[in-house]
Amino acid sequence: MRNFPYRIAGEETVTRVPDDASDLRDFRAWVERKASAGEMVGADTETTGLDIYSPSYRLRTVQLGDARDAWVLQVEDRPEMQEAARWALLTLPRLVFHNAAFDLLVLDRHLRCPLETMAPRVTDSKILAHLYDPRPKHEGGYGLALKELCARDVDPSAPDTQGDLTAVFRSIGETKATGWAKIDLSHPTYLQYAGLDVILVSRLLPVLTKRLCDVGVSQRLVDFEHAVMVVCAKLERRGMRVDQDYVRGLVDRLEEESALHAEKAARYGVVSVNAPKQVADALVGMGETLTERTDSGALKVDKSILLDLADLDQSWQPRGTRRPNPLADAVLRSKRAGKWRMSYGIAMRDGLDDAGRIHPKINSLQARTARMSISGPPLQQLPSGDWTIRRALLPEPGHRIFSVDYSAVEMRVLAALADETVMKRAIAEGRDLHGFTAELIYGPDYTSFHRKLCKGVGFGKVYGGGALTLSRQTGAPLPDVKKAIAAYDRTYRGIKRFSSRLQREARADGYIVWTPVGRRLPLDRDRVYAATNYVVQSTARDVLCQALLDMDAKGLTDYLYLPIHDECLGSAPEDVAEDVAAEVGTAMAMDFFGVPLDTDPEVGGYSWGSLYMKKAHTMIEHDPWYAAHPDEAHAAEERRR
Repeated sequence: MRNFPYRIAGEETVTRVPDDASDLRDFRAWVERKASAGEMVGADTETTGLDIYSPSYRLRTVQLGDARDAWVLQVEDRPEMQEAARWALLTLPRLVFHNAAFDLLVLDRHLRCPLETMAPRVTDSKILAHLYDPRPKHEGGYGLALKELCARDVDPSAPDTQGDLTAVFRSIGETKATGWAKIDLSHPTYLQYAGLDVILVSRLLPVLTKRLCDVGVSQRLVDFEHAVMVVCAKLERRGMRVDQDYVRGLVDRLEEESALHAEKAARYGVVSVNAPKQVADALVGMGETLTERTDSGALKVDKSILLDLADLDQSWQPRGTRRPNPLADAVLRSKRAGKWRMSYGIAMRDGLDDAGRIHPKINSLQARTARMSISGPPLQQLPSGDWTIRRALLPEPGHRIFSVDYSAVEMRVLAALADETVMKRAIAEGRDLHGFTAELIYGPDYTSFHRKLCKGVGFGKVYGGGALTLSRQTGAPLPDVKKAIAAYDRTYRGIKRFSSRLQREARADGYIVWTPVGRRLPLDRDRVYAATNYVVQSTARDVLCQALLDMDAKGLTDYLYLPIHDECLGSAPEDVAEDVAAEVGTAMAMDFFGVPLDTDPEVGGYSWGSLYMKKAHTMIEHDPWYAAHPDEAHAAEERRR
């Protein structure tokens, strides 16, 4: 037995590393005492990286411990250690992990500890930290990482041995990313790092639990988030099939597209489209007026500004409000193609398991508002109307893809929470909400531009966009946008009253706003006006999460792949796909404070992209690269048919 002592908060702790059968007997005796007493035990894993389903992925150690003692079992290539770790994990009645979804999937995949068996006994301290303050430390929050939380709540000098590990990685010629797979499994720094995490999380948990109790966050919400985490972990485990031939061609085509538009940008003196100063100088030289600046004082040329100059809306469709700037257009398209190639094409080409499936990571509790995120690849960032990347993802053999999304869920949630009677009446009558608003403001002869402007103002209430942002997105003059916002507030007075009440209550409660489920959302002191969009976005997220739990209870999870914004993506056998999609739509629909949250099931063909192929002709018409490569779009349309 190797022992590694360390003092935490003035107390001696020990990390123990069993070497042989005799040491494992001591470990088993410790586990049996903990199990008999029903004590909470900290747990963690060390692996070769983050790609759990990669064919070369390895589980290296399993750690268990309490506030004073940690056990590190070196399970890599050691069956006796694997069996001891598995037995312990399935025996202990209460376990706490920090970022539990990751470790649960690792153990499910690599140690035969089923997710469904483990999850009911697991508490995730990161969920508790998020429910207290969802902001990361660099945004002024309490913090979400284990070490920074422990430095605040356990011991100000709580060790962050990852820095020491990084130095070890460098000493063996590896990086922070590659060192986890290459470091000697018996390196003292590595073993100390592994053991300290379970000691720290054991000490952190009671502090977080008390803090949530003190501020009034209910156990019901804690349980809700753990249940959502498990459903999302099931979907991540399932993954999706990838059309590998298509992806290989896609990577090449995106590289070609990026180079094509970079060459166009070079004609205007921009050597690198990723150099903001070059882009800004060239645009000014072409006569464009740039007024916004970064914190460092440089002229801003971010995506929203370039879209405005290229006369494109947020969906990359022409607005028809000004003469498009060719440099802005070229920079946008070159950067997008380069990003898509790396973030999607290469990620899908190189990130497959041995069955040819990709497993996007679903973080069920991510943003300040608790909205989910998806990474590896970031599928929630795809443009709403584009099929190019989606075409690579396939349903099961013999299945058809389906998508079910809510109809204007954020606006309906806003109408319900604000008890906005005019908007609720329009929803009850089945009216097009944005057209209804345009008619109220501009009369029965309103134009499509008026509708678009009213839609933008409405979503500004949800997402927090101001007049300047809306002017840039729509191309409407700023005075017209301000008039539209004022008219919107006069038309929907309930929303204005709701927003004012939220801000007033937040200021009185230490700049905290609460959602209907009892979620605690901190506000920045200089952005109290964000209270409305925080509450609406968070509540819309909780609506989708409740739907996920309802679908799981009905046995529909096996048909699902991903939750994306207000949409659920899945597939079902061809002969029942319409029925399954309808059943998912029924499970998602609900009455929310008197406002119906309707769903829109849609069944496609044999790729996710098939749901978007109807937009292919629009893409060919407006996108120069697709206009030069029409065969791909037409072939995809034929496959859909």
